[in-house]
Amino acid sequence: MALEALNDVGYSKTKMTIILNDNEMSISPNIGGLNMLLSKLRAKKMYTRSNIIMKKRISKIPIVGKPTVKFVQAVKRSIKQLIIPKMFFEDIGFTYLGPVDGHNIEELQSILTLSKQIDNPVLIHVLTKKGKGYEIAEKNPDKFHATGPFDIETGKSKKEKGKDYSKVFGDKLVELAKKNEKIVAITASMKDGTGLTNFSKEFPERFFDIGIAEQHALGLAAGMAIDGIIPVVPIYSSFYQRAYDQVIHDIALQNLHVIMCVDRAGIVGADGETHQGMFDMAFFRLVPNLVILAPKDFQELEDMLEFAVNLKKPVVIRYPRGGEDKEKLINHEPIEEGKAEILKEGKDISIIAIGKTVARGMKIAGKLKEQDIDAEVINVRFLKPLDKETIKKSIEKTKNVITIEDGTIINGLGTTIKELIVDEDIKDVKIKAYAYPDTFIQHGSVEELEKIYHLDEESIMKDLLEKQLKKAKDENTK
Repeated sequence: MALEALNDVGYSKTKMTIILNDNEMSISPNIGGLNMLLSKLRAKKMYTRSNIIMKKRISKIPIVGKPTVKFVQAVKRSIKQLIIPKMFFEDIGFTYLGPVDGHNIEELQSILTLSKQIDNPVLIHVLTKKGKGYEIAEKNPDKFHATGPFDIETGKSKKEKGKDYSKVFGDKLVELAKKNEKIVAITASMKDGTGLTNFSKEFPERFFDIGIAEQHALGLAAGMAIDGIIPVVPIYSSFYQRAYDQVIHDIALQNLHVIMCVDRAGIVGADGETHQGMFDMAFFRLVPNLVILAPKDFQELEDMLEFAVNLKKPVVIRYPRGGEDKEKLINHEPIEEGKAEILKEGKDISIIAIGKTVARGMKIAGKLKEQDIDAEVINVRFLKPLDKETIKKSIEKTKNVITIEDGTIINGLGTTIKELIVDEDIKDVKIKAYAYPDTFIQHGSVEELEKIYHLDEESIMKDLLEKQLKKAKDENTK
């Protein structure tokens, strides 16, 4: 998209100023061809061989050898910064200004003033250092890209990081990759955030960081799958939106064995409004050939990943940010395609839940029992294909249904169950879907937002007893 925009601006000669903030980082260190415009020259055998020989010889000179090598390398970097970007940007229609020290306010003011006097599109190349002014962050820029509370003297986190879904995913993938050499991992510059750090160390030749380019990640995965490789692609839910076209045309249309892991599904807390993973179930459900799963806990994520590796179909596995619920779920039936799991049988109401909300469903069932209401709890596991037989049987028995999910109210689990009721012509059913409304969800912690949107355990219980279950409760009392 950035190249498309530069192409358009340069051609149209629109008067505007673009600031390229060059700190050699995105979330992880920058990689790729555009970041290494001199790589073709360095790759030439004669240049490479002579370069290495000269470095070794000069380094051996007493006292001045190593400083000389460092000086020459610094000069080369300066030439690269000065000449190559200018050639590239000016050739596509921009006036190139810079590089300028982004931490020097006077220099910035001067060059910005100059840019206003130029009628063509201008690109100002600004050099900055990530974490500037805080030495610990300067040395660990990827770690301090996003961080919780930490000790300012040491840089150490004040809160010890516990086990989370991303780590469980990463550890299990390493385990599976040791047994199956066809498994590879692809990341869009999110190695640490998606739990792939250990995989990258264990299998460097099977790990591909393609930069912030989700579309390319899925296109690459499709090409690999055609050749019999098993690509596993963990991307944040909100970033999968960027690659929707590739999911449809490159993967699903050809029914390719690509495992798409949707990290940060649902509410994400500190990452904020732009990162809320609200829509993945809704937009993936529309796509033919996809198998869509969501685990209720860590163990089920491991089981689903193993299942996906052996399925030979395009698979989507969605899981939330953070850890599993404190409510321990003992039942773990083997994963079978399109098969739900009944965690508790009951006769008064069917609680149908998916992913992290299954634990909440079990807690609600426990509290309803105290009110003499017998709830059946179903862990859907598969949003697609749906276990129609198991769910239909439960609905016909109770005639009273609630669904709980951590996604949008439109086209998720609630919609799926309502469609089932209509399609199977199940009469006289009372149903309520608990999900996030059709809006962009504001910034806030998971706990705060669940209360605001009445999706926490207490709010659902209150709503159930006041509306959905009032009749059943009255009949039990009689």
